[in-house]
Amino acid sequence: MPAPAKIRNFSRSLRKNPTDAEKKLWAHLRRKQVSGHRFRRQHPLGRYIVDFICLEAKLIVEIDGGQHAGSVLNDAQRTQWLQRQGFRVARFWNNEVLESTEEVLTEIASLLVPQDFPPPYPSPACGGGDGNTGGGGDGKTGAGDGNVGRRNEKSGSL
Repeated sequence: MPAPAKIRNFSRSLRKNPTDAEKKLWAHLRRKQVSGHRFRRQHPLGRYIVDFICLEAKLIVEIDGGQHAGSVLNDAQRTQWLQRQGFRVARFWNNEVLESTEEVLTEIASLLVPQDFPPPYPSPACGGGDGNTGGGGDGKTGAGDGNVGRRNEKSGSL
């Protein structure tokens, strides 16, 4: 189902006016420069617009600036919705992208490597219990919450 026109138009305007961090990261993600994977930027997904997305790898990369410091709860709800759609979400702060670009790209590249993760909410029919437990156990996702970036979603810290 295509995104509503209002969201598509807003997405378009975001692509025309990127932040410095978005410009810098896009220069490295575009044209399949990271592990041969295609990324899109400011892509509408449901009622949200994600900064960068690799549909093939089901990976979303979000860049958070100072405006996100006070919106940890909203970011957590958004991340949960995206994860329920089957996406992994990696979050990085603006200053990480601007000051440690190579490290951010290395982290993104490592997330593009195919991994055998259980679905985020295994079906009880498939032996997944009550369906309320998350996957994980890879050491990267914190407490098995599917959040794969450096920023801890719950506390807003790195």
